Amino acid sequence: MKPIEALNLIRGQWQESVSGNRFQSYNPADTREILGTAPRSTPDDVDKAVTAAREAFDTWRRTSRIKRGEYIDQLAQLIKRDLNALAELVTRECGKPINEGRADVVEALHMAQYVAGMVRMPHGEIIDSEIAEKDAYILRKPKGVVACITPWNFPVAIPLWTILPSLLEGNTVVFKPSEDTPLCAHRLAELFVEAGFPPGVFNVVHGYGEDAGDALVHHPGVDVVVFTGSYAVGRYIEQECAKQHKFCAVEMGGKNAVIVLDDANLDIAVHAAILSAFKTSGQRCVSSNRIIVHEKIEPEFTRRFVETARMIKIGNGLDPDVFMGPLINEQGVQKYLHHNQKAIEEGAEVLLPGGLLKEGELQYGHFVAPFVYRMRHRSDSFVLREEAFSPHVAIIPVSSLEEAVFVYNDTPYGLAMAVITEDYRKWRYVRDNCEFGVGYVNLPSIGAEVHLPFGGVKGSGNGHPSASALFDAVTHKVAFTVNHGTEIKMAQGLSAKIR
Repeated sequence: MKPIEALNLIRGQWQESVSGNRFQSYNPADTREILGTAPRSTPDDVDKAVTAAREAFDTWRRTSRIKRGEYIDQLAQLIKRDLNALAELVTRECGKPINEGRADVVEALHMAQYVAGMVRMPHGEIIDSEIAEKDAYILRKPKGVVACITPWNFPVAIPLWTILPSLLEGNTVVFKPSEDTPLCAHRLAELFVEAGFPPGVFNVVHGYGEDAGDALVHHPGVDVVVFTGSYAVGRYIEQECAKQHKFCAVEMGGKNAVIVLDDANLDIAVHAAILSAFKTSGQRCVSSNRIIVHEKIEPEFTRRFVETARMIKIGNGLDPDVFMGPLINEQGVQKYLHHNQKAIEEGAEVLLPGGLLKEGELQYGHFVAPFVYRMRHRSDSFVLREEAFSPHVAIIPVSSLEEAVFVYNDTPYGLAMAVITEDYRKWRYVRDNCEFGVGYVNLPSIGAEVHLPFGGVKGSGNGHPSASALFDAVTHKVAFTVNHGTEIKMAQGLSAKIR
């Protein structure tokens, strides 16, 4: 693969960073392979991009909503055309297996198709007024310039979850992709240019969070910050936006779980738990580091789960038979090792020892094996409450449905969960009493669809989810009332006469 030299996109022009500094992007499955470089942007670059977006806003918001949707539809056609090439780039740059790389791009395509389709759907509401001669309306208006700051693990899909609803509603965008996957973002930006979006409507600044990301959060020309990533950064963004009276929508981490009840179909339970724990090497915000299992069936479930986990094929994601690729970087490896050591210190019964994989070609990548352990729940446990973002999994025995729900809720997070049961009363109890934003029955805790809201509660988000629900975060709902009568009549019986 020929190295890609990514650039910033500002006012429709490809630009180097003001400093001229660049950083490398490499293949986490083989760190000897440098895939390309990208600009290390500074606050000066951010200022140029925000200024371009601000200048383009007035014309873009006045553009027909149907026309805005046509640009997005054209983008969808280009994604479909380049689907296989994009999928391979995703796999090379973020390491996940090729079927997951393809799924990432398909999800991006689905988001583009969904948003393009929204342009001919009802937009706003007509509400009856208290006064017969009046008509009342609820309209949506764009908020202005939206900063979209996205993670590496879905480098094509998640950006479109945030960018496309923003653009459709008449906002302009400055996109700051993850420094771990700048080349996927650059290729996406090339498609935006090819789709014909007007200059300044969509802008890209590459770089690190402490430079470009922080400058976006604090720029006075940014009206909305949309962020997907860690709790620590999301919390910081919330605090900084509050100081500026600036709106933000943050989707953060999770300490998710699969709850396996005593009547569960074990074939479904094991399969769902494996997918929840080890897809993308546990590096999804909806990955489950906890499998909460009724003690009646826990021994048999655990035996089958461990046997299956032991058979997982780990390697370069370009091999179609690989189930689990590498971790994204050395920091991810060190976090994984730290969580594993903490589990041992907290008295876990280790069932699979995990560890670094350094045989053959694996020695050149960030490869690790599943770490699986059994442990009773403790409210003071670090490993049972904090996100590991790796193939680090606890099997937690419980004695009842009520205890399972308590254990699930006993973390700072509330993003995703799944319950495996054949009893509709039990899954309804779980649905109504667990604290989550994305839930599943007899399925893994992964598998979101773009036409559903995606976000969490507690430390997992601030109630403004992505995907289909982002429209509310990037628009103002305004009330508009029209009098068709020949005199003024006031609501609530208020007199219109001046005495």
